[in-house]
Amino acid sequence: MMSRRALAVLTAAALPGGFALAAPSQASAAPTSLMFSVYIEGSSNNKALEVYNPTGASVDLSDYAVAVYSNGATSPSITIDMTGTLAAGGRWTLAHSLAATELVDAADALTSAGIWNGDDAIQLHRAGVVVDSFGQTGARPAGGWSGGGVATQDRSLVRSGCVVDTDPLNEFDPSAQWTGHPNNTFSVLGTFTCDGSTTPPTDPPTDPPVDPPSDVVAIGAVQGTADIAAMNGKTVTIEGVVTGDFQTGGLNGYFVQDGGDGDAATSDAIFVYAPGGADVAVGDFLRITGPVSEFGGQTQLRANAVVPATGTASVITPTAIGLPLTSPEARESMLVAFSEPLTILETFNFDRYGELVYGRSRQHNPTSVVEPGSAAADLLATNLANRILVDDGRTNQNPDPAIHPNGREFTRDNYFRAGDTVTDLTGILSHAFNTWRIQPTQGAHHAHTNPRPEVPAVGGDVTVASMNVLNYFTTLTSEDDSARGADNAAEFERQQSKIVAALAAMDADVVGLVEIENNGTAVENLVRALNSRVGGDVYAAINTGRLGDDAIIQALIYKKAVVAPVGDWAALDYQDGLNRPTLLQTFREIATGETFNVAVSHLKSKGSACEEPDQGDGAGNCNAVRLAAAKAMATWLAGDPTGQGEDRTLILGDLNSYTFEDPIDALVEAGFANLLHQFKGTAVYSYVFDGMTGYLDHALSSSPLTPYVTGAAAWNINADESDLFDYQLNFKSEGQQALWGNDPYRSSDHDPVLVGLLLTEPEEEVPPTKPTPSPTKPTPPVVRPGLPSTGR
Repeated sequence: MMSRRALAVLTAAALPGGFALAAPSQASAAPTSLMFSVYIEGSSNNKALEVYNPTGASVDLSDYAVAVYSNGATSPSITIDMTGTLAAGGRWTLAHSLAATELVDAADALTSAGIWNGDDAIQLHRAGVVVDSFGQTGARPAGGWSGGGVATQDRSLVRSGCVVDTDPLNEFDPSAQWTGHPNNTFSVLGTFTCDGSTTPPTDPPTDPPVDPPSDVVAIGAVQGTADIAAMNGKTVTIEGVVTGDFQTGGLNGYFVQDGGDGDAATSDAIFVYAPGGADVAVGDFLRITGPVSEFGGQTQLRANAVVPATGTASVITPTAIGLPLTSPEARESMLVAFSEPLTILETFNFDRYGELVYGRSRQHNPTSVVEPGSAAADLLATNLANRILVDDGRTNQNPDPAIHPNGREFTRDNYFRAGDTVTDLTGILSHAFNTWRIQPTQGAHHAHTNPRPEVPAVGGDVTVASMNVLNYFTTLTSEDDSARGADNAAEFERQQSKIVAALAAMDADVVGLVEIENNGTAVENLVRALNSRVGGDVYAAINTGRLGDDAIIQALIYKKAVVAPVGDWAALDYQDGLNRPTLLQTFREIATGETFNVAVSHLKSKGSACEEPDQGDGAGNCNAVRLAAAKAMATWLAGDPTGQGEDRTLILGDLNSYTFEDPIDALVEAGFANLLHQFKGTAVYSYVFDGMTGYLDHALSSSPLTPYVTGAAAWNINADESDLFDYQLNFKSEGQQALWGNDPYRSSDHDPVLVGLLLTEPEEEVPPTKPTPSPTKPTPPVVRPGLPSTGR
């Protein structure tokens, strides 16, 4: 049996998770075209790369290019086309235009691009095919690659022989093919020669030799019952029917399945890797010969020879499966169909990779319904077991057009939301990047079971709302790298239009804003845009100027005809290096003269670093920091910070804590009622993280205010919507950019929260209580129409 080096087909696309798709192959091979011979990664701009011609004949360079993959990227950050002709035994040198004179003088081509550092991979392409590589594409080792005393950072390297690495995904040990020299050693240029032990190379044959065909083997025998194929590393011949054709889009192959071997423990299907191979179609009955290997946790067969099979093909029907998946290895690469309706849980990667996550039903973030600890861990395990990733059969980033679950193009009219359901999901069960996934072979039936809602009615005479405006910055990132919002004016206009559309639709009398630029002017800019939208001088802002040292802050805006601020605002700067200062203002309802306080808070995030890391109980990082801040806020609010003698207080904002976590417990124990839970129960949410719902955006009323609350609700216009609808332009194709609309949908990643207040005729107050964790069904509050009981 011959073993051959397979050339990887270059694609600027990448599989989700960060690796380009390529065939498994040996670590090195004799060159059949140009090769890298010298690599220089010196100080500052002292970068150079030498390409050598070992072929024995002149080579036209117009087909060649050098591609650099920076910082673990799977798409090239820099591509330099080569020009001219390179004689046999000749060298072509690329250097940075600001490199040392010695390098610039030796260069055949100069570039002003950053080129590479020691942790960047490099590929040499010939007509789009990888003919040599340096480093491991998709990886970014700290300090660069090293092994055997040879390192890639701050070093000059010379190839140790006439060998190339045509698989850029291989783990990279520089000592295997390279000899190291000290930093800024430029004299190595021009020193490489082949050692003469290799046969003079020639261009690869158009039709590579094929191993002699063997007897046909059942696919189940190839797969076996273990995670690794029983015939891994062997060349086999199989016959099967094409069930999924993914030759385009980056997968570079197709799935075939035979009639089965009668063993339920073995898969009857396999992925055929065939880059540039003959076109096939679903239903074709083929005989395929090639080596068996494992790639990304999935068995595949390299298509060295493909011919029509003779005889009668088996009729392949989808195998019924459900959640949780049982024995998925025994169904790997098989055509499957889900026998139950599924709910769309997660849309986060739909725009970038065409991926969605489905589950049996909507899933709650554990600590939004149970206490942190073992109960949360158990619920998380249940959630993860009852979901499946659904791919789109493509590996390119930001695929255009995006494909709706029904198989048609995703558009502003043909859209879906998390919470919608699909039935008849049919496709191939495949595996990549540690995840079982479905590659659909046909559209599923989609139902809008979670339609876009109207603004929720919360009653009362005064409506108070909060909205996370997702880094509304008037300073553009193109002007200041430290800015966090829009990159340019076009993005800013798109962002502002959506935020204003949401604020105008809510028509709230007081709005607490979260994640707005802390420059003292952004809120005024937003008010001007909002007033332009609603027509007239309707809203005004509480002008705090810059507040604290964080880049973002909270703000308050209000309707001048409905309420008026009373006295000065106040701010709590407790641990303001970790939490944003809480902003407090007393308001008077103009119609009744009644006063109330609104506090807007934004506590330390779960994902950021602090001295108290994640305890593994489901509450995330910095739980103790948030708990201390919540206690400090409750104490501060009890002390009448605005000096108006008003104790009816409403806390709004992103507390970065779910319902059953310690910071919310502390506020409930201090007498605050958790209004969203009280009015909407455990099903309420304002945020979706990893496909699980919950609310970080809270509305909590002090005991004196609670009897005057008529309703509370989240308006789910953002968390369930795809990122394709948001304001951002980067990474999106023109078709994706055109999906934006001047409407509230995906104006942020959090949903707004609304609260109704009727500041006269209070109901008799009931002491606040802590809700019973799920699965116990919460007892509905007993209230008179429009007025709640207290509780979490």
